[in-house]
Amino acid sequence: MNKTDTFIHGLPLKTTPSDGAILDVRLDAARNLYNACLRESLRRLDLMRESKLYKSARELPKGKARNEAFNACRNNHDFLEYSLHSFATKTCKTCWIGDHLDAFTIQKVATRAFGAVEQYAYGVRGRPRFKRKGWFSSVEGKSNASGIRWRDGRVLWNGLNLEPLFDLKDKYGVEAHSLSCRVKYLRLVKRIIKEEDSWFVQLVLDGLPIQKEKNTISMNTCGLDIGPSTVAAVGENDAFLSQFCDEVVQPWKEIRCEQRAQDRSRRVTNPDNYNDNGTVKKDSRKWHRSNRYKKRQKRIAECQRTLAATRKKQHGEMCNRILSIGNIIKTEKLSYKSFQKNHGRSVTVRAPGMLVTQLIRKAANAGGRVEDINTRKTKLSQTCICGTVVKKPLKQRHHGCSCGVKSQRDLFSAYLAKHCTDNTLDIHQAKSAWSAAEPLLRRAMSRITETANCGRLPASFGISRRQSCSPVENGSIFIEVADVVACRGESREEMHGLAVRTPWL
Repeated sequence: MNKTDTFIHGLPLKTTPSDGAILDVRLDAARNLYNACLRESLRRLDLMRESKLYKSARELPKGKARNEAFNACRNNHDFLEYSLHSFATKTCKTCWIGDHLDAFTIQKVATRAFGAVEQYAYGVRGRPRFKRKGWFSSVEGKSNASGIRWRDGRVLWNGLNLEPLFDLKDKYGVEAHSLSCRVKYLRLVKRIIKEEDSWFVQLVLDGLPIQKEKNTISMNTCGLDIGPSTVAAVGENDAFLSQFCDEVVQPWKEIRCEQRAQDRSRRVTNPDNYNDNGTVKKDSRKWHRSNRYKKRQKRIAECQRTLAATRKKQHGEMCNRILSIGNIIKTEKLSYKSFQKNHGRSVTVRAPGMLVTQLIRKAANAGGRVEDINTRKTKLSQTCICGTVVKKPLKQRHHGCSCGVKSQRDLFSAYLAKHCTDNTLDIHQAKSAWSAAEPLLRRAMSRITETANCGRLPASFGISRRQSCSPVENGSIFIEVADVVACRGESREEMHGLAVRTPWL
């Protein structure tokens, strides 16, 4: 079967309380089936790893013989996707789950469980966990022929007839383009929005998503430098240095207060689950939660959902801005796990790894690509166009060299990334193009200082607090401002001598 281009279009569903109850029961049935398939897959994996055939296959050198030995071991222990499909079908026929799920949905749930265990077997992820109630939020079909299907603008599934809510305005024609494409299969998603259950349908469609007119795509090469909180991009005709996800303001203090209140409530309602020193007793499984505890939990969940939605929106806007400079993007291959260890809070708020994942997908849809550059070979943050390599501390935010080249550090790294090919920096090309690129980099910095009155900029920009419109250097929220309204009989010198304390808003 040939793979074709695929994109997703989501629509909210209009559901009655009866429809919501039926969907909740089916979602819970899918959760129980997932846990059963997950348990069976882990059991087969553990038995396979304990076998002599598996241990002998591990000792073989890498090559065709080793792969064949592993495949034979998988076949002997039925550690296969289609074998798990048979297990899931037999399980549903012998219990209540089969009364709520169709054959295609059963197979997709089994595929989902097997995929999680397979990634764990290959070392891609940790051991998968079982889903408790409320942790399973989506089910999907296998095709549009039966099961969950799309017919005449409605969602049909085993007696359910759900009406989606269409966008009547459709300003950019996104929905009209999506509904004109062939539907491959459907996915039903449950989300909690403002403490209420909402259902959505995701149409998995054949083709490419429409490109909005406001989002232009440049067919040039773009150098990109991504930090924990900033993005710098340099192209042929434009460059920018920006803080991404500036609208995502994490309320650390408020969330911490809510969590401490939850902990106090949990200790009061479950005194038998704690030791005398305040630690939790081992094997404490029965927990009572008050109504106030549940309300606080819902408030925290709604706050995190809003932040995630804002983060996703700003990631899309940043990707479109980068693609407007160039669709062939060259960036350093970074360790985002290292970012999490060294810049935990910043990564939590901005998620640079998620930005790169979305950028790879959007660049491919735009006919471009994202090329990774080896940081150890190129050393972009240490190299100058004259060939000098000098290691800089992180606090040094500007590049300066004896050859006369001066620029902001992130912008200069992005400029050098633009001239990398096959993990090699072409210094001669970068040096010859510097005269044309230097005004672009200066203009990018001037735009930052001109728009700095929107708030304090990150220290990684390398702009002083005076330039970033911070009023004082000692951290005070007050600033000395001269009274411009002169009193009668006062001289100009006396007027400027008076000062009032105005709060910095």
